[in-house]
Amino acid sequence: MTNSVDEIEFTDLILAIGTNTTENHPVISSKVKRAVRRHGAKLIVIDPRDIQLTKYADIWLRQRPGTDVAVINGLMNVIISEGLLARDYIEKRTEGIEALKEVVAKYTPEYVEGISGVPAEDLKTAARMYGAAKSAAILYAMGITQHTTGTDNVKSCANLAMLCGNMGIEGGGVNPLRGQNNVQGACDMGALPNVFPAYQQVANDEARAKFEKAWGVSLPAKPGLTITEVMDAAHKGDIKGLYVMGENPMLSDPDLTHVEEALKNLDILVVQDIFLTETAQIADVVLPSVCFAERDGTFSNTERRVQLIRKAVPPPGDARTDWEIISDLSTRIGYPMSYASASKIMDEINQVAPSYGGITYERIEKEGLQWPCPNVDHPGTRYLHKEKFTRGLGLFHAVEYIPPAELPDDEYPMILSTGRVLYHFHTGTMTRRAKGPSERYPESLVEINPLDTKKYGVEDGKLVRLTTRRGSIEARAKVTDRSPEGVIFVNFHFREVAVNLLTNPALDPIGKIPEYKVCAVKVEAA
Repeated sequence: MTNSVDEIEFTDLILAIGTNTTENHPVISSKVKRAVRRHGAKLIVIDPRDIQLTKYADIWLRQRPGTDVAVINGLMNVIISEGLLARDYIEKRTEGIEALKEVVAKYTPEYVEGISGVPAEDLKTAARMYGAAKSAAILYAMGITQHTTGTDNVKSCANLAMLCGNMGIEGGGVNPLRGQNNVQGACDMGALPNVFPAYQQVANDEARAKFEKAWGVSLPAKPGLTITEVMDAAHKGDIKGLYVMGENPMLSDPDLTHVEEALKNLDILVVQDIFLTETAQIADVVLPSVCFAERDGTFSNTERRVQLIRKAVPPPGDARTDWEIISDLSTRIGYPMSYASASKIMDEINQVAPSYGGITYERIEKEGLQWPCPNVDHPGTRYLHKEKFTRGLGLFHAVEYIPPAELPDDEYPMILSTGRVLYHFHTGTMTRRAKGPSERYPESLVEINPLDTKKYGVEDGKLVRLTTRRGSIEARAKVTDRSPEGVIFVNFHFREVAVNLLTNPALDPIGKIPEYKVCAVKVEAA
């Protein structure tokens, strides 16, 4: 997040796009609700599904799945044509506005309605609301990123924020809501194929030399592969071994048949986890790890806040902390790692990751700090880009709308979209072992609009068969207006209904994220 969670409650306007906040981020959703109910904030929701947040919205734009770029371009078209843009801000702090104007000129409300289904007048109303707000926060989640145009979607959000001067101000910004508890921290620490800790580029000679000196090794200059690319390489035989930590690709990755074939094609598969996940069940070696309550360390949350966690209970059996397992394994294969404790690892982080330079265990004993925090005298950073952007001037990207990789046709006439429900988390590794969540949501359901049930002979509570070009599954139907006509929604928490057998592995060419949110599907009574 460029800004902070607390700022959401006190901003003038919130634009939530591609985020089912009440179910995926319920704590943050409480800030949104309080902003609306207690402080009079305006709320714009842009989402194909009738999520709970629409009940609090001043206006809801129900776009066709995969048309986010067109909708955002349409908002900017109105803002520019009606003179609602922040001219002084744009002149002093940005570049590339003319190229943006040239592209969005054709995205009139009427043109966008033809692409997205959003009524032209509603688009105008939303644009005027956003353009008139003194401060406006954009919230987004995987409904924006999990597309073949995910990078374009994010760039479009940044365009809209800069167009109205909402970057680098309190209560503004572009705020991705992370999908898991320490995704931010993992990325910060270099768990990405192209960067070292603190987003220092692998391909940058100076950055690489710095880490070679710190670690006493020679490091490759070529970035690695993303998760989906790893699976393709394993399937081809180019990757011989895989080490999986805290991830369950046998349920979470797209086109699971392809994933299983890839994993079984490896010479060795090692899984390090707290439970015997679907992936661990086919592993050659399983290394038992500990959960959050059985370790010391830090988590970095979605607002860049680094927080201390403390060991509350001893680990069961032979389970060990992740860093101890990795250190011992590294030592045995020839690179000694001899950290005495988790705090000693943070000492190293302070030295090699500039944004974490001042975040010590002593300083976060009682309250976390938000990076960047370059030294121990720095208070941390509540919001980014206050005076200037990292690159100097903020760059507008002229982005054209590109349709999803796979659209409905005569054989597969509907759109399948996937996501989460309130009572379960990710692949259900933890929540499906808990009695309460399992009682509240005991099985996977296929959300389908009443108008579609008549077309395909589907009945509420009865089994339906879903088929795409990659496979078939069966699950019970839930007839509801939450999903629009022509679109079905299925969660991915249940191994018995592994919806990722169906999803399209087509990737965003830049971010390499699969298109989980749109693929063509056939629906029939089972």
